[in-house]
Amino acid sequence: MTYELLDSGSGEKLERFGDFILIRPALQAQWSIQSPGAWRSAHATFRRTKPWNGIPKSWNIKYEELTFKLSPTSFGHVGFFPEHAQHWNWMSRTLRPRSNVLNLFAYSGGATLYLAKRGHSVCHVDASRGMVDWARQNALLNGLERASIRWIVDDTIKFLKREIKRRRRYDALILDPPSFGRGFQGQVFKIKRDLLTLLRLCCAILSAKPSFVLFTSHTSAFTPKVLENLMWQTFPNMSIESGEMLIPSASSLSLPSGTYARCMAL
Repeated sequence: MTYELLDSGSGEKLERFGDFILIRPALQAQWSIQSPGAWRSAHATFRRTKPWNGIPKSWNIKYEELTFKLSPTSFGHVGFFPEHAQHWNWMSRTLRPRSNVLNLFAYSGGATLYLAKRGHSVCHVDASRGMVDWARQNALLNGLERASIRWIVDDTIKFLKREIKRRRRYDALILDPPSFGRGFQGQVFKIKRDLLTLLRLCCAILSAKPSFVLFTSHTSAFTPKVLENLMWQTFPNMSIESGEMLIPSASSLSLPSGTYARCMAL
């Protein structure tokens, strides 16, 4: 079985992840619950003050043509972000064949796997060794252990500075910076402090004719227009579109889940 948003409202969302139905926080869901009876089928509810109960430590789901390992975390994530999938087909259409893509803050690797499966080379960067190991497990589940993927555990800004010195360039760039992040060596990323530095380095790492830059965010202050303005200042020679990321639902309301800005070659 796959992923499905069953309902949302009252600050929560009801989601099916394969064989298990979970209730998780969704502060943006300020409307009323549509199907109260459906919530009684949940196997587990996430509460920051309590551990997960009623679900295994890990299980797998299929989504489109990919398989993902899921595992409940202490901060409410399970390792899969369906809102990002709305960009996968767009990336595939926009890229030239066998492009070289840099995926920053790449987490459990949905975009990495999707692009690698289509023959692109992907450099997958995350400051958390555990997340990179998780992404590598997902690659193994999808028969991509020999795909052209560089797995990098590093502070993103330090990595970009080294890549620029090495004169490595990328045809496309994906970045999903957290509001706050801490790396395996204690390094700290704060989006409001570090974002402009990050974007300047991203500009320097692109090839002469890049296909796209995709910037996604779950930071509440970063509206679509904020992202669009940031991208316009950083990449003035590319066309830009922005909007909300949505999790669609066949049985309820679509759920806004972050924002995006997409830059494309003119």
